[in-house]
Amino acid sequence: MNPLNDTMRQAMRLMKEGDLRAATRALQKGLSANVTLQVSVIDDHRPVEPTSGAHESDTAPIDGEWSVVDFRPANRGRADRTQTSSGTWPRPTGSRESTDFTALHFDGPAGAIDYRLYVPEGLNTHGAPLLIMLHGCTQSPEDFARGTRMNALALEQGYVVAYPAQTADRNPNRCWNWFRPRDQKRGGGEAELLAALTRDLVATHQLDGRRVFVAGLSAGGAMAAVLAQAYPELYAAIGVHSGLPAGAARDVASAFAAMRAGARKQGGESATGKGSGPRAIVFHGDRDATVHASNGHDVIAQFTAEHGSHSAGKSSSTFQQMGVYGGRMCTRIIHRRPDDTVSAEHWIIGGGGHAWSGGDASGSYTDASGPEASREMLRFFSEHGSPRDV
Repeated sequence: MNPLNDTMRQAMRLMKEGDLRAATRALQKGLSANVTLQVSVIDDHRPVEPTSGAHESDTAPIDGEWSVVDFRPANRGRADRTQTSSGTWPRPTGSRESTDFTALHFDGPAGAIDYRLYVPEGLNTHGAPLLIMLHGCTQSPEDFARGTRMNALALEQGYVVAYPAQTADRNPNRCWNWFRPRDQKRGGGEAELLAALTRDLVATHQLDGRRVFVAGLSAGGAMAAVLAQAYPELYAAIGVHSGLPAGAARDVASAFAAMRAGARKQGGESATGKGSGPRAIVFHGDRDATVHASNGHDVIAQFTAEHGSHSAGKSSSTFQQMGVYGGRMCTRIIHRRPDDTVSAEHWIIGGGGHAWSGGDASGSYTDASGPEASREMLRFFSEHGSPRDV
């Protein structure tokens, strides 16, 4: 029997009993001979001091346990029912990447924008899904594509991928202006420009308008959340890595405040209304010193039934799994709506900083360790970004 699995089962048992410190000690002691961990306990949002020297080469996954927790305020922490699985989180295999990465330009009523388009070699784009990838500050489409390896996965899974390019004229650091009121709302600014580009791509390449997704890192992740709120009919699901919720800020000062301490007091609104609209998958390192990890929880809050179903006397449920991946302790949380459909999935990466998890070191703001965010996003889009009427 795998001793790592025994350690995880013991830690999960202690967590269910409410002894979080004992669970952490069990993980650190039991796994010290195999993997040096940086552990985060999500229940109180206070990370445990990391041990030194996480082994980036330790990529073997371990089995995890699933638990279902009722998150209604009166019953927080009570386990309604539990099921166990022996599923693992597989390390991705390499994939050939096409060179068909084209520089293009779009003009629309809301403005003009350059972008890079990746169409997998030999792909018939009629009915294919579309993914819009929004880079972070100081990045370029080429840099973002390298760091995320998204083109290789798009080739493997048949996605068309567009990488819009922010300009220094719009923002000196080439950040998407997710924090400016005129760029957050429907019908104007950068949100409308990106939505117009999305519509044009769907029409021009005869893509499946029911399978349109947007993902981003940092400022790009925040803008993805803005797009989901402003255009919920356009995007089936989004991926937010190290980003912030829609409505987290109204100017530069409040943007820095949200990045430093979280966005809950900034007044963000629900992106999905009463349990409908786009789904979201969120990744955030619990040691992110650029965008506070609490923002990941706030993004999730906008995509769960929390804002609509509780008032109607209904409750969402939450499935939770812990596992070691690439030397990092990760917690994966799946939120379900009252109708049992998935609204959001949250990956909390122990010891992770402000970087794309499982990325390629040839790109900026990447972390080669941990789960591969790109592959998990496409898996989530495939599973939960199901076709719908448009």
